[in-house]
Amino acid sequence: MVRPILQASLRFSKTKMGRVIAVANQKGGVGKTTTAINLASSIATAKVNTLLVDCDPQSNATSGLGLVKDPGRTSTYHLLMGEANAHEAVQRTELDQLWLIPAHKNMIGANLELVEGERREFRLREALAPLRDRFQYIVLDCPPALDLLTLNALVAADSILIPMQAEYFALEGVSELLDTIERIRASLNPELTIEGVVLTMFDDRTNLAQQVTVELNRFFGEKLCKTTIPRNVRLAEAPSHGKPALLYDARSRGAESYMELAREIIGHSMPIQEAESAAEEKQVVNAPRWKRWIAERNKLTTINILDR
Repeated sequence: MVRPILQASLRFSKTKMGRVIAVANQKGGVGKTTTAINLASSIATAKVNTLLVDCDPQSNATSGLGLVKDPGRTSTYHLLMGEANAHEAVQRTELDQLWLIPAHKNMIGANLELVEGERREFRLREALAPLRDRFQYIVLDCPPALDLLTLNALVAADSILIPMQAEYFALEGVSELLDTIERIRASLNPELTIEGVVLTMFDDRTNLAQQVTVELNRFFGEKLCKTTIPRNVRLAEAPSHGKPALLYDARSRGAESYMELAREIIGHSMPIQEAESAAEEKQVVNAPRWKRWIAERNKLTTINILDR
């Protein structure tokens, strides 16, 4: 039986607009889709209307929730191309309060088709706007690339959750993402904030994991999530059954960790904490150490997707 996630703590205002969280990291294999599926599912078990939007042409979030990949179904691609509205694309899932906007591999073409399009960066934001009154949380699963699909997701989002492994190359990769976030904040979405950085596939027994955690805590401070996601066989098995971990095995360490992460994310949005969170956000995101870290860590060439 799935255990509820502190329902008593969900003191949302009735008129509060839905919060859009992009789960993004241009590095592949860090658990973005696993995090998007299980975070959205865990929030939904707290009796909160939640929408998961699959923005990745691989459409793993779609199959991970049990939907067959169907090119004829209305998908995120149709929203980006202006061929359908968001209400038409919403699909029900096995969880009562979790809905999904699916993706399909034809989204690969969107990167090319959007290049010359008007308001190309705002397509997803405008498409999802009518749903913000219907869902308290909208979670965006982004592709592992800094392309126009990811750009649309970050412009549509209120905040970004960054999953990453406790490895050295992950530290290098996140600097590129932070640089992109700063440029998006400057020109396209000044309200974009960091929801948090969550360590995935975490093994606290290794010295490297401990060292990376210390390094991340040094630069992200309170934005480093207290919850870590361990390596877990059940998390890896669940997508093959078309289920989130909490429906596949609610007692597994993976499922329990994502429920704890959902509790932590929900806590960020509680009205009594909003003023405090806003002050923290300004302090952390705008702190000079971010730019210093980008300069120190960014050894790879950043793709300037804003100029494409």
